[in-house]
Amino acid sequence: MKPRLASLRARLLTLWALSLLACAAIAMLLVQFYQESTEAQVARAASEIARACDLIRDGYNDALGLHEKGDDLVAVVGLALARQEGVEGGIWQADAGPLAYAFPTYRGSGPKTDLPPAEREQIQTVNREAARDQRPVDHRTVSGDQTLLLSACPLPGAPAGLTGWTMTRVNAVPGYTRLVLGLGVLFALMLLMSAWLGRTLIVWARHVGGIERALAATGGDPMPAIARTGERELDRVIDALNDAGRRLAETRRASEALSARVARAERLASLGRVAAGVAHEIRNPIAAARLQGENALAGDDRRRMQAISDMLAQLERLDALVGELLAMTQRVEPKPVAVDLPGFLAEQAGRHAAVAADKGVRIDTRSDGGTVMLDPAVVGRILDNLLANAIRHAPEGGRVIVAAHRQQEELVITVEDTGSGVPGDMADRLFEPFATGRADGTGLGLAIARELADAHGGRLELLRAVGRTAGEGAMFALILPSRPACQPS
Repeated sequence: MKPRLASLRARLLTLWALSLLACAAIAMLLVQFYQESTEAQVARAASEIARACDLIRDGYNDALGLHEKGDDLVAVVGLALARQEGVEGGIWQADAGPLAYAFPTYRGSGPKTDLPPAEREQIQTVNREAARDQRPVDHRTVSGDQTLLLSACPLPGAPAGLTGWTMTRVNAVPGYTRLVLGLGVLFALMLLMSAWLGRTLIVWARHVGGIERALAATGGDPMPAIARTGERELDRVIDALNDAGRRLAETRRASEALSARVARAERLASLGRVAAGVAHEIRNPIAAARLQGENALAGDDRRRMQAISDMLAQLERLDALVGELLAMTQRVEPKPVAVDLPGFLAEQAGRHAAVAADKGVRIDTRSDGGTVMLDPAVVGRILDNLLANAIRHAPEGGRVIVAAHRQQEELVITVEDTGSGVPGDMADRLFEPFATGRADGTGLGLAIARELADAHGGRLELLRAVGRTAGEGAMFALILPSRPACQPS
């Protein structure tokens, strides 16, 4: 499984979301506690006025028949509500209206004897409902932070439609104002936290973007010195980056100096190997030419003519060696053109047909067919070298196979023979200059062929040094891109 990577922004946003949920939960709990406290107080008050209404009914039963005297009914109500703190009530007749009213626990300057006009309509409604249904009726009205509770119960006896009623007011829990203030403070804190978090994200994003731009502007050059931001955590990272950049620059300078020394040493070593190879290759023809010259001076005309002929052969050998050395140093700029692949391979094989026939070697060509883009002169020189080597190492009656096929975006041309293959001590240095196993060879052919393949944007490889079964010799592969990206060699 891939590890889950969380950015700083995602983590801060998650923290903010969790804080918001926590604040919302706290606010909901506070509101719920407040509502439950208010509901409990209202429920308790509703129970009290219902019991007070029962007290009025019991008092009226005890004083049944006194209803025609209003003062006596007021006394009944007052006695029933004497110990009911904050409860007022009376007796109501459906047709006549209020018959008695009392509020014995009223906290005013004197006794309150008048029915409250603001609640008269609601009192009338609840009493009529109780008289009509002949059952106790409760009524609740919420207005702002105050709840009005009314309770009415039917009274026995005449006249008909007689009911008792009680009423009280329940104010909200005293902490309502503090609750609103607390919720406001909580909301303000959430706004402040959101603003602070947003500013932090913006500042950090700006600083990180500046670091990214500073690093991207180098374009692979040594890391630049990044300016500090003032943010402690970011500055620690910036200091580490600057320190790493300094150490990287020092390491790079040391590596470049070491690479330059190694390159100089390799060039000197290569020059030494080339010089040794050139000296060896030139010394033999020169020694042979000197010997032939001495023979010409000491001999008769026939010997002089033979010596001069041998000297010219040695000079021709020296000229061929110089030509091959020049071929390694001259720049080659391939010019790819559309070439018919089967015809091109047949033409290359035809150039060596006579030599192969003299040795009793057959050359076979195979290809996928079609047209390819290549420089026939450059590729022809490479194949000339490979075919000459293959024919030279193939036994009498053997075969040389030249095959070509397309492999993905590449053209692969292979040359194999049925000879004894490449000796093990030669396989690793086969493409080096002057690496040869023949006394008359210069060892430059394959080195030149590899340089030409590189110039054509391809590569020359030894696919098989020695076959696993009889009749399998060495196999070389010239691998070229289908669309050459040639470079001078």
